[in-house]
Amino acid sequence: MPVYSMTGYASATAGTPEAPASTANSDHPVARPVTPARTSVTVELRSVNARFLDLSLRLPDELRALEPALRDLLTASLRRGKVELRLNAQTSSDTAWPQPQPEQLNRLSHVQSTIRGWMPTARELSINEVLNWCKAGSVTERLDEAALDAARNAIDGLREARAREGQRLVDVLMDRVDRLRELAARAEPLVPATVARQQQKFLERWREALEQAGATQTVSREALQERALNEAAAFAIRIDVAEELARLRSHLDEMARMLKAGGEVGKRLDFLIQELLREANTLGSKASSLELTNISLDMKVLIEQLREQVQNIE
Repeated sequence: MPVYSMTGYASATAGTPEAPASTANSDHPVARPVTPARTSVTVELRSVNARFLDLSLRLPDELRALEPALRDLLTASLRRGKVELRLNAQTSSDTAWPQPQPEQLNRLSHVQSTIRGWMPTARELSINEVLNWCKAGSVTERLDEAALDAARNAIDGLREARAREGQRLVDVLMDRVDRLRELAARAEPLVPATVARQQQKFLERWREALEQAGATQTVSREALQERALNEAAAFAIRIDVAEELARLRSHLDEMARMLKAGGEVGKRLDFLIQELLREANTLGSKASSLELTNISLDMKVLIEQLREQVQNIE
């Protein structure tokens, strides 16, 4: 399963089906074919990162009734992100004549008869008015279907774009995970070496202090060494970061596993980022050498880079 980014763009266009063109017949031998009006619908989708799914729809008035259906299509395919949908309709020929359907004419005739029954002085509809009414009725029905088709195609395109961007994010995140592992591997052998150096310092300081106090004859060499070793052991406990490094490696392994598995991993990755940062901070607070401090700082920089990229994952 791919990892999806929340950033992407897609557009799709669908057209209404054209009615058959008029042709000449015996009653009108000079009639010419008429190209019917063709309306196309374009849907544009833009998405950026957001904590939850935030939908914004911009629709023309004649297609406002489609908003619930469009929201259902978006929520069925997307989980997170601020998504903006723009829908535009263009008619290729406003002056083209429609092809009136019998049911349209029957319905219009019934309406006109009813009105004239109540209002005998009302004038009859002109041919132009009848054609405009038939045109509006037929185009609107076909326009809804075209708009939904364009929306489905645009959503598919947006998912593909988000999947491609998601793969690029996975590559970046895996690179940072590998670099954090390298830093953890560098930090692990530094602690025993630091403890050994500190142990030697304790021995030297105890010896100097005893010599200055003139107590070298009353304190045996074994007692001096035992006290220095005890101090070094206490120091080793204070600066031991083996547990932090083990947890850090465990979090990195889990992050790599989630990135390979794919799916909706954004929120879980964000939680792991917080845990990684906690371990890096602890490592820095326990650092007893400049090299460990530098490793901790490098880890924090990489973890912040991870956080920035994870914010874009669905």
